[in-house]
Amino acid sequence: MATGQSTIYIIDDDASVRRALMRVMTQAGLPCKAFESSEAFLAVAAQGDKGCIVADMTMPGISGLELKTLLDSGGFQLSLVLLTAQDTDATRTAARNAGAAAYFRKPVDIQALLDAVRWACCPTSAEPGAFT
Repeated sequence: MATGQSTIYIIDDDASVRRALMRVMTQAGLPCKAFESSEAFLAVAAQGDKGCIVADMTMPGISGLELKTLLDSGGFQLSLVLLTAQDTDATRTAARNAGAAAYFRKPVDIQALLDAVRWACCPTSAEPGAFT
C-alpha cells in the first residue's frame, strides 16, 4: 500500500460510517481507503505508508486505541484520529495519552474532522485544537 502520497485510512466496523467518511474525504479531494476492522487494515499496511488513520475508538477485535499502540511498536509513522460514540473523560484521556492526533465524538463535525485530518497528514507548528 506504500505510495508517495498521503492517504486517509478509514477504519470503522459500521459500513454506513465508512461510506459517509469516504464520501466526505473524496469530496474534499483527499485520497482514502476504507477497512471494516483494524485487522483488515494491518493485513495490507506497509511501514512506508504515509497519511492518517481515522478510526473508531471501540471496535470488535483490535480497537482504534489498541491500533495506535501496535502502529507505534511496529515503526509506522501514521497519525491517528479517533472517533467515538461513547465520549467520556476516561476515553478522551486514553486517546490523548496514546498520542492520537485528534479525538471526536460522533456525530462528528465534518469541517473540524477535515481540518484535523489535514493537519495530521502535514502538521505545522499550530495544532487545530481537535480534542473536542
